[in-house]
Amino acid sequence: MAMVLHGFNRGTEDIDLLVDKLASNIALLKKALSILPDNAVREVLDTDIAEYEVVRVADEVVVDLMGSACGIDFKTAESQIEVHEIDGVKIPFASAELMLKTKQTLREKDEIDRLYLKRILGQL
Repeated sequence: MAMVLHGFNRGTEDIDLLVDKLASNIALLKKALSILPDNAVREVLDTDIAEYEVVRVADEVVVDLMGSACGIDFKTAESQIEVHEIDGVKIPFASAELMLKTKQTLREKDEIDRLYLKRILGQL
């Protein structure tokens, strides 16, 4: 099942996760991602997310682990997270406002996303 919460249906190459860099959280994250077939997350060091802007876990599904996105870290973003229940599982999502803040790049696809997000937020 695919779900688009704050965006439009376009292909994406990966899953982006804004990560709390606490060691205990990194351990839980690595445990969760270890279920992927190649267990590529085993190559991720506990310090990688703090050291690098993006840590890519290239497994059956590509997951980008980010300590911050456009200068926004997990602690800053935490108050703008929406939790939705899907098939009995509570899943945190970035609010539309937070998504807009994390799309402040020069990439063409982020520009398209910004325009869409501004429209649904009534900013256009």
